[in-house]
Amino acid sequence: MPLGAAFLKYTSNKGKHFFLKASNSTKVANPSTIMLELSAHCNIHCTVCPREYDYGKQMEQGFMDKGLAKKVINETWPYLDSIGLTGMGETFLYRDIEEIVDYIRSKNKGIIISVSTNAYAPKTLEYAGWLKNKIDTIQVSIDGLRETYDRIRIGSEFEKFSQNLENLSSLLRNSQTDLMLNMVVTKENYHQISDMLRFASELGIPFLNFTLFNLASVTGIEKEYYDFYVSEEFLQAQKELEAAKERYPSLELTFWDYNKKNGFRNCPFPWTHFYICWNGEVAPCCAKPFPKEMSFGNAFEKPLMEILNNEKYRNFRKMWYNNQTHPFCRKCHFIDLPREGQISNQ
Repeated sequence: MPLGAAFLKYTSNKGKHFFLKASNSTKVANPSTIMLELSAHCNIHCTVCPREYDYGKQMEQGFMDKGLAKKVINETWPYLDSIGLTGMGETFLYRDIEEIVDYIRSKNKGIIISVSTNAYAPKTLEYAGWLKNKIDTIQVSIDGLRETYDRIRIGSEFEKFSQNLENLSSLLRNSQTDLMLNMVVTKENYHQISDMLRFASELGIPFLNFTLFNLASVTGIEKEYYDFYVSEEFLQAQKELEAAKERYPSLELTFWDYNKKNGFRNCPFPWTHFYICWNGEVAPCCAKPFPKEMSFGNAFEKPLMEILNNEKYRNFRKMWYNNQTHPFCRKCHFIDLPREGQISNQ
């Protein structure tokens, strides 16, 4: 947390947060977590990525102006616990990332900083070297092994990727920067979730996260796809994963929680992890960060807090309280993913 006068702002804001939550207000306190989409450009094309579907193909692409990125940081840093420097693009294509990280650290050394990368950009190791011991986590998207990886992550090649990852793991070993793998589990790759533990262990990568394919921003695939995640074959793969965990006790795994109830109130994003697109637009969430579909305002043109508590955003949160799904959120797994033992209505 920050020091000096900023500490008073930080603690006062925490109190405001709890008061607003307890009173069921549609307003929010200053955010404790934000996501800055430094890059909307990417060097590969993944079948699990929203940018490869209709909404994504319509998105404008660019890099966040570093001066405007600093404007947002200036507004938010006294209140932040964490910041994600990631988005729809490849973070390690953003040439000023070290300057942005240094700027955040100059404000508050305690802010948790993370980035996400495909580990296939031309200067991946160079950028990681810049950020080593300056950021807390580098998350690498993987989505499969060998031929499965190649089919999903088009424009990338597993042999070169795995060599990059091995070098990255070696670079960060015994540093203050953690390395994490992230796998979007689909019908095409679910059979490899247990194998992924061995792969991570062999490379000395201590953290592994599994998430599910979110259809909110995917056109052409209906929500019935989610029935696969409660099918016998998928649940069997999960059981095999649980057994594999015992062989790799040093690995820390996270997986989707099936026990939550469906509905808009299952989603945390109206209240946290506020997403600021490369051009300043404040989109509803990281799963569908396409401001042409929906934006609450531009953080480069107005103060962020004015946007977070404007009428449009508050009406969005009112729908959350009523558990009424906004049309923008249709097919999101927070809403339409069945619980174990359930199958969605056909």
